[in-house]
Amino acid sequence: MKITVNIDCTPDEARHFLGLPDVKPMQDAMMHEIQERMRANLQAMDPETMLKTWLPAGIQGMEQMQKMFWSQMASALGQEGRK
Repeated sequence: MKITVNIDCTPDEARHFLGLPDVKPMQDAMMHEIQERMRANLQAMDPETMLKTWLPAGIQGMEQMQKMFWSQMASALGQEGRK
């Protein structure tokens, strides 16, 4: 046997009937917070700002890597010359 019951009510009425909390104020506050964070991050995504942030560190990192390669090659050549 199959019994079907159709209830015509709004989501607010169903939530109240089932004793569930109204989370709309919390959702609105969270959406506002997310929007503010996204706005702040979009300003940081400006190409000029990104280049200013990344370029000095990138150049410094490349110089350090080049120095490391040169020192490794120099030490390798020094060991081969001793053999």
